[in-house]
Amino acid sequence: MNQDKIKNIVYWIATVLTALNYAFAGFSYIHQGPEVVAGMSQLGYPLYFVALLGFWKFLGAIAIVAPRLALVKEWAYAGMFINLTAASYSCAVSGLETFHIIMPLIGLIFVGLSYALRPASRRLEGVWHL
Repeated sequence: MNQDKIKNIVYWIATVLTALNYAFAGFSYIHQGPEVVAGMSQLGYPLYFVALLGFWKFLGAIAIVAPRLALVKEWAYAGMFINLTAASYSCAVSGLETFHIIMPLIGLIFVGLSYALRPASRRLEGVWHL
């Protein structure tokens, strides 16, 4: 198997896993399930923020799998980076278990792979890629 094909497979695996994670989280946040409410309470975030965050998570999931829309994808990936680093930091300063601090950073690896391995048709010209 050639290197381009391997990159494409890794790209799609990372992208689909990221999109599914964000779509599920978006749905859970919008519907404010009990585990989401409990988690956000531990972090000290108000519930109105949860619904807003869920809406943007859901749109981000759609953006990274939709064809074309290179500029929208750039914003979605930036939002995911900010979301995941903020989630990790929030868990750390709130004194949550190490698991809760590390999991967003693992998600960040998948976001980074998806971003870096995007095919040319899914990126803006002149934007960094592998």
